[in-house]
Amino acid sequence: MPFALLYNELPALAENETRTVIVQFDMKNSPPVDAYVFCEMFCNEPGCDCRRVFFTVISEKRQAVVAVIAYGWETPEFYEKWMGSDDPVDIAEMIGPVLNFGSKQSQFAPMILELFISQLLMDIDYINRVKRHYKQFRQRIERKAKER
Repeated sequence: MPFALLYNELPALAENETRTVIVQFDMKNSPPVDAYVFCEMFCNEPGCDCRRVFFTVISEKRQAVVAVIAYGWETPEFYEKWMGSDDPVDIAEMIGPVLNFGSKQSQFAPMILELFISQLLMDIDYINRVKRHYKQFRQRIERKAKER
């Protein structure tokens, strides 16, 4: 299941609607003072409907990826049916938010995951926007696949 940046398929949308979180104070168990850009990545495989996003989180100060967070927003039953497996470990890996086990993570990744959970995941409008981006991205991927 390959993932591609929203920016690759819908650059104007990504430019206008990518979320940045600014940490202004050093606090215990928070990432360092910085601006963290949450770049959305979605599956670009035609026919896939995994309903997941990967956030590649970039530190503006470091100009580097500091975390990769996977987030699946559907129910365990959805992923059980989608995967054709009822293995609880497999299903748990699909439902997020979690640090993506297959990506290199910085020492700040666990704190950035907590920042995501406490700030972005609680913002229902933002999560709905991510789901809308997913639909727009998937429509573009399917349209391109039909054109081939």
